[in-house]
Amino acid sequence: MPSFDTLPLKKPLKEALKRLEYTKMTPIQASSLPIILENKDCIAQAATGSGKTLSFGLGVLERINPKSFGVQSLILCPTRELAEQVAKVIRSLASEIGNIKVLTLCGGVPMRGQLHSLKHGAHIVVGTPGRVLKLLQMDAFDPAQIQTVVLDEADQMIDMGFIEDITSIFGFTPTDRQTLLFSATFPDSIQVITSELMRNPIQLTSNTPISKPKIEEIAYLCNKKLPAIAQILHLHAISNTIIFCNTKIDANALCEDLNQLGIHALTLHGDMEQFDRNEAIIQFRNLSAPILVATDVAGRGIDIEDLDAIINYEVPIQNERYTHRIGRTGRAGKNGIAITLVNSYQYDRFMELNRSITPQELPETDDFSALETLMRTICIDAGKKEKLRPGDIVGALIHECGLSKEEIGKIDQFDHLSYVAVPRAKAENIYQKFVKRPIKGKTFRKWLLN
Repeated sequence: MPSFDTLPLKKPLKEALKRLEYTKMTPIQASSLPIILENKDCIAQAATGSGKTLSFGLGVLERINPKSFGVQSLILCPTRELAEQVAKVIRSLASEIGNIKVLTLCGGVPMRGQLHSLKHGAHIVVGTPGRVLKLLQMDAFDPAQIQTVVLDEADQMIDMGFIEDITSIFGFTPTDRQTLLFSATFPDSIQVITSELMRNPIQLTSNTPISKPKIEEIAYLCNKKLPAIAQILHLHAISNTIIFCNTKIDANALCEDLNQLGIHALTLHGDMEQFDRNEAIIQFRNLSAPILVATDVAGRGIDIEDLDAIINYEVPIQNERYTHRIGRTGRAGKNGIAITLVNSYQYDRFMELNRSITPQELPETDDFSALETLMRTICIDAGKKEKLRPGDIVGALIHECGLSKEEIGKIDQFDHLSYVAVPRAKAENIYQKFVKRPIKGKTFRKWLLN
């Protein structure tokens, strides 16, 4: 694959790529970036993990004028989780340019803070269609300077019913804008966007999906699925997994059943408040909960490193959803397992997915070792806005609680909250020592998540 050095990028972007250790382009980057940098409309089909965010991120930043403090680019994503990941990548790429403000505008959080941020201006907006449209209708920001609109995971946005919102948003943007559409699949409904909202788009397909060859797909025949989960966790030596359900009600019920069996699980679905969704993802990522029971809201936009497996507790309704779900595992060049549980009523539906596997009987096992939960999370009522740094938290845990640096797990920070993972076996004792101790000379409220 060609090097990023061959592209006509601004010097700060090339410096950022070197700092981030990006040297060779992936296939979708090599095919799409020359077109994007020529300011042409582009439709790119690429699998999860193929590097598409870097493609449109570089294209957007190449056109940004830092001295013009207005919204120049709009990136639409299906979920807040994906929007935040995209914003994080773009901020990292923009670090050498300086003075580039990237603002996320998503539902599930109060609008007041977003309105306040918009008054101070932004160069790039990354958001979900519903919230972006609402703010445009309120004249919360001026779209007149928008040069580029990106639709990330377009098929998922259409599947979630955002097609009308997207069409309305385009009505606010200049007609001479550049439009970039990225999608893992191309259902017929995407034609509405490509035919009506894009100008002579060049269509590209990456024929080398990164994750697919590294995922082992298995389907087990079983009518009693709940006890089968414990068998599968032991049989495949799974230490962390996302278990997918088709509905929110089923996800809540399964999570409760698993916890009653002594298997620590958390839920993730669209009816949860954004605060609760954030906490579930944080605890799953930092190993405080080995299982996340989710609906398809987690099928995209949540990048979990080293995920052992995904389990389809129910057969997905559509082949596209199956593809998105299994794409959560086998990432970054690592192997993964995708397991689907099929009862007698769902056999025909599974076969209609046209996978290259046939459901098999689940092997019996009598040896059920408990799934170990390694960490537990302490939440601190202070974050970036209070200038609380991860190093401050690490220092306090070492000096006040006697932990070594190696024992302290992942630290996640928001504007006014911080989360730190500590060894579960010591968590209660650590918390009792830590709860009233100051950090940087200040006493912040703290609590221990289960």
